[in-house]
Amino acid sequence: MNAALYREGEESITMNTRRIGWIVIAAAALAASAGCGTAANQGNATGQTGSAQKPIVLRVGATPVPHAEILNDIKPVLAKEGIDLEVVEFNDYVQPNRALASGQLDANFFQHVPYLNDFNSKNHTDLVPTVAVHFEPLGLYPGRSKSLSQIPDGAHIAVPNDTTNEARALLLLQSAGIIRLKDPNSLSETPQDIVSNPHHVHIDEIDAAAIPRVIQDEDYAVINGNYAIQAGFKPSDALTMEKADSLAAKTYANVVVVRKGHEHDWAIEQLDKAITSAQVKQFIEDKYHGAVVPVFGNASSQ
Repeated sequence: MNAALYREGEESITMNTRRIGWIVIAAAALAASAGCGTAANQGNATGQTGSAQKPIVLRVGATPVPHAEILNDIKPVLAKEGIDLEVVEFNDYVQPNRALASGQLDANFFQHVPYLNDFNSKNHTDLVPTVAVHFEPLGLYPGRSKSLSQIPDGAHIAVPNDTTNEARALLLLQSAGIIRLKDPNSLSETPQDIVSNPHHVHIDEIDAAAIPRVIQDEDYAVINGNYAIQAGFKPSDALTMEKADSLAAKTYANVVVVRKGHEHDWAIEQLDKAITSAQVKQFIEDKYHGAVVPVFGNASSQ
């Protein structure tokens, strides 16, 4: 081998050695970086380990007002915890439970426990409540007749046609002195249990969501709080309402609901914490002015 070739070979070896050195250094830096990322992600907000975490998508069904509005208020809070809250809106009381039972939703928020129990019993589902959030007082609103001081003989009164809300509506009519029920403290009374009806009123059983749309054809209407708000009614428009400190408030508090066995899922617990926070209490009081009443205590702000 001549000198020129020897020098050329030596330079080639030196260059290759340098390249290998840089590759080793880069690989070591990459490994160190990856090691730091993994450690940083251990015990992170999603409760998962490893790098490149994606937000957990939490699908929660709700009626638009006030439930979806309350959920939308806590979206930023849950986002900070690594939860992408997806609010799926429904306009009836049946589909949100069906969607939850079938696994299309992770939770729903629109109902009280008596309604949930009745749904479970009739549909052989196993849905359970987690936390109570608020109470929506049922109100008796004027339709064609504007006062309870002169109730027309044979007046028509619209009430929700689902079992629990109908009983609740009848109790409200009883408290207003319009009718008297066989058991004045029962939550399972029906129109057949009316034992005194001095004004000969007709009880028109109508889907709760539809009542605000037909109120002009009724003398009076008992409307669920969420549908009353959605239709533009204020508490001051009602002729009488359930009291916020009544047994009804405790019995008919609206709850977050999940499939049995998922009550302690990490994301559900974060949802429960956020929805019973001081932030939500303030949101409800400021926005609904008594049409929706929080039932939880003064939790810490998120």
